[in-house]
Amino acid sequence: MNPQLTLHLKREYFEQIERGEKDFEFLLRTPYWVSRLIDKKYKTVRLLCGYPKRGEKSREIIVRYRGWEPKIIKHPHYGKKPVRVFAIPVYDRIN
Repeated sequence: MNPQLTLHLKREYFEQIERGEKDFEFLLRTPYWVSRLIDKKYKTVRLLCGYPKRGEKSREIIVRYRGWEPKIIKHPHYGKKPVRVFAIPVYDRIN
């Protein structure tokens, strides 16, 4: 079992999660994420605002890993067409 999935987020999305406005982090369904999510188990998800210095806890959120859901979404970050994503729940905070 892999203990922790680490995700580096843009400040905008990190702050939305921090304020409780965003319940899912979306990861484009690419071979990279398929290899890290399909048939993998994690205990926690570590959400980082960019690439903070070690020990910079204000730029880190830890949530319980609740698996992922397949979704099709339209989002400006991914272009104009709908895309397949992994939706990772990020609402069950530990810290």
